[in-house]
Amino acid sequence: MIITILSGGVGGARFARGVREHLRRTNPSADLRIVVNTGDDMWLAGLRITPDLDSVMYTLAGANDEVRGWGRIGETERVSAELNEYGVGWPWFTLGDLDLGTHIARTSFLREGQTLSEATARITSRWELGATLIPVTDSEVETHVVVEGGELHFQEWWTRHRAALPALGFVQRGVEGSVATDAALAAIRDADVVLVAPSNPVVSIGTILDIPGIREALGSTAAPIVGVSPIIGGAVVRGMADACLTAIGVETSASAVAAHYGARSDGGLLDAWLVDTVDAEAQYVIPTTAVPLWMRDLETSAQLAADALAASRR
Repeated sequence: MIITILSGGVGGARFARGVREHLRRTNPSADLRIVVNTGDDMWLAGLRITPDLDSVMYTLAGANDEVRGWGRIGETERVSAELNEYGVGWPWFTLGDLDLGTHIARTSFLREGQTLSEATARITSRWELGATLIPVTDSEVETHVVVEGGELHFQEWWTRHRAALPALGFVQRGVEGSVATDAALAAIRDADVVLVAPSNPVVSIGTILDIPGIREALGSTAAPIVGVSPIIGGAVVRGMADACLTAIGVETSASAVAAHYGARSDGGLLDAWLVDTVDAEAQYVIPTTAVPLWMRDLETSAQLAADALAASRR
C-alpha cells in the first residue's frame, strides 16, 4: 500500500509523524511517501536552505526542537553569531550549528552536480525516517511576497516581519520553467491514498500545486485525495496562514479553505475533507467528516491519521 502526503513544514511534519505511527501499528509494510514544498527554499550565506524538507526530516528523525517548533534539538548558534560579526547572512534568521551541517552537506552535493532529489536522498539516508522525502521539484522555485513598494522573499516576510506587512500577493519565481520531479509524479500516480496535510494552503500546498504537472497528476490519479483542515474554529493552528489567506481573498475558516481547494468531482482537488468537531455545522462543498484535529501528542496525531485514511475509504 502506498500512502502519499503533500506537506509543508511544521504542521505537515507532525501530521506525517502521526501517519507513520498509525501505519507502524496497522500496516508496517506500507510505503509512505511525502512530497514536500520547496517554495520556502533559498540561498543564504552561500548555502542552499530547504526549511520544509528539513522540518519534515528532523521531525521524523526525532531530532527536531519541539519547544521552538523548528530546527534541531540541543542546538548551539556559535557559527551564526560569528557570521553576523562578518555581516554575512540575515541576523534575524538564525541557523543552528547542527542545522548548518545539513545545509553545508546539501550545498556540497548540489555543487557536485547532484539534483535536490539526489541530495535529499543522501541526507535522509542517515536517519531511520520510515518514509521517503520527495522534493516537489528539483528546479529553484522561491516564493516571494508582494508588499507595498516591492517584493520580499517569503522567509523575510514570514520570519523577520512576522507577516505584519500587508501582503498584496504571492509570486513563485521560476515556477513557469520548473518541472515536477519524477518521484513526486510517481508518488501521486501510484498512490492508494493521497493525503493533503494541514499545511499552509497558500504558500505550502499552493506552491506544490503550482508546479507544472502536479495538478494534472492529482486530477488523474485513481487514489482518493483527502485534505485535513489547517483551520480550527476560525483560527490557524500554527503560524500566520491567516495573513496568506487574507492576501488571496479567502476567509480564515475551514469551509472557505475547502471551497478554495474545491471538490475533485467539480474540477477541484479533494474527494474528502476533515475538519475539527467545532466546525462540524458549517456548509462544505466537499464531503466532510468532523473529528478532533488537534495533534497534541503522538497518540492524537496517529488517531488523526486513522481518521483521514478512514475518510478515504468512504
